[in-house]
Amino acid sequence: MAPLTAAPPAPAPAAPPTLGADRSRYDRATAHLDAPFAIVDLAAYRANAADLVRRAGGTPVRVASKSVRCLPLLHEVLALDGFRGVMAFTLPEGLWLASEGITDILVAYPSTDRAGYRRLAADAEAAARVTIMIDDPAQLDLIERAIADVRPRAELRVCVDIDTSWQPLGGRVHIGAHRSPLHTPEQVVAVAEAVTRRPGFRLVGLMAYEAHIAGVGDAPEGRALYGRILRAMQAGAGAELSRRRAEIVRAVRAIAPLEFVNGGGTGSVERTAAESSITEVAAGSGLFQPRLFDHYTCFRGRPAALFALPVVRRAGHGCVTVLGGGYPASGVPAADRLPQPYLPQGLSYQPQEAAGEVQTPLRGAPADDLRIGDSVWFRHAKAGELCERFDALHLVEGDRVVRTVPTYRGEGHTFL
Repeated sequence: MAPLTAAPPAPAPAAPPTLGADRSRYDRATAHLDAPFAIVDLAAYRANAADLVRRAGGTPVRVASKSVRCLPLLHEVLALDGFRGVMAFTLPEGLWLASEGITDILVAYPSTDRAGYRRLAADAEAAARVTIMIDDPAQLDLIERAIADVRPRAELRVCVDIDTSWQPLGGRVHIGAHRSPLHTPEQVVAVAEAVTRRPGFRLVGLMAYEAHIAGVGDAPEGRALYGRILRAMQAGAGAELSRRRAEIVRAVRAIAPLEFVNGGGTGSVERTAAESSITEVAAGSGLFQPRLFDHYTCFRGRPAALFALPVVRRAGHGCVTVLGGGYPASGVPAADRLPQPYLPQGLSYQPQEAAGEVQTPLRGAPADDLRIGDSVWFRHAKAGELCERFDALHLVEGDRVVRTVPTYRGEGHTFL
């Protein structure tokens, strides 16, 4: 599929449009649409993409598809200089992306999809495009059982996932996500050797995603002391990981030639790209700039993905009700997992109701200026989860919708 436009990405403007101007522009662009609906501001999307490339400093950026979940927008960003390959989140998604012309796909999580493995092993072209993820020889056992009767069988590309958590005080403290069990060079090498010993598998890469650095904003709003503690923790964790990751890469390269070593995320692009052992960084949320990525010291993105909900009731002074809105993000349940009432500025949730399944009351001075049928613009807490709620994204350029494209859901896919 061709990119949405052949024009190069424009650099981020020195002075982004004001929120009031953005609201007026979005309202004009979508005046012909009936809410609820979702949009992507293409100028913001491209500016965010250009900023990720700038921050990576020449290291290729692999796009995390879970944060986009829209094939045309994936094609759009992959056509830009500085981006290379997709990090998918499930094996069926990876197979579908390969069938849609994407040639370099890393499935970021282990899979138990036996039918998917059979499809992959039976399709040499897909097998050359898709790399699967493991962190345990038992996963290889499952795959071998699944594809035992596939003839002829394509060689499967394998990446090994590394635990990035910081475990100071002799391991009595664990800081970071509970992902891979492979923490030491010896543990990683043992699994790497298990891959190289098995016919039909080829070790091509390592992945080490530092979620506690890349996915945790280090400048939380209104919590200056906590922010200092976070930055100190991330500095210590980053220094330990940089040393250990380099040791792991050297040890594995001694037994197998690696095509790539992947690390990082939107919040750690500069830090991770600076490591000599890293050949590519992953990023996706930074393209849409959801609300959870507002509080970092190293970058400031522009909100690019929003959704509009219609005002359907005026319950009283300073209060309106919009249709829908109960779109919480995954993670630890808390207020920051709710969508953010964004435009007009000054609206907030009713504390006893928050975001509702079928309606959401909002309060604040701007409510008195809203009429029945007006749109209230929201930002999702995370990036790609928005696309599980909407089957299309209306792409806005200036003050008009230039194209409407399907999300994964709109293409009939719900991969997770």
